[in-house]
Amino acid sequence: MAGTPSELRTDRLLLRRWRDADRAPFAEMNADPEVMEHFVRPLGRDESDDMVDRIEAHFDREGWGLWAVEVLDDGRFAGFVGLWPTPPDLPFSPAVEVGWRLARHAWGRGVATEGAEAALADGWTRVGLDEVVSMTTVTNVRSQRVMQRLGMTRDPADDFEMPKIPEGHPLRDHVLYRLRRPA
Repeated sequence: MAGTPSELRTDRLLLRRWRDADRAPFAEMNADPEVMEHFVRPLGRDESDDMVDRIEAHFDREGWGLWAVEVLDDGRFAGFVGLWPTPPDLPFSPAVEVGWRLARHAWGRGVATEGAEAALADGWTRVGLDEVVSMTTVTNVRSQRVMQRLGMTRDPADDFEMPKIPEGHPLRDHVLYRLRRPA
């Protein structure tokens, strides 16, 4: 995509393309059971590195994706936030999701909301999206609060079971939030 930025900035955050130096803290974050409590299991180093490779390939191909996040006051890698295509087997696909995953040191500081607002603004203006979704497990109240702060709305009729999670698993039930491009 022509004109793809290499970064987005907010007052407190740098959203940027991924660097090799991000791989170790990203793998550490993905191995943290508390960070990954709303996923079936933590990720190993190879899975984490594969995810970075997929994110960067998507940026190269499409011009948008999941940005690596740095908090400007300390320069530390804090996780990711950005836009990502939903899996094709979901009932509302194709769609683009706004999502985030943050290291514990970045929790409770408004990083997810601030970063998602920047990613959404880029999605509306540069990428040309008309609607964005966000999804999480029923039990992930923290992420649902971020979705609500972003102005996203939930219709319980859109809630669904995540097909890749086994039947009967406590994380299978998911909520779906939506946000239309501002007029």
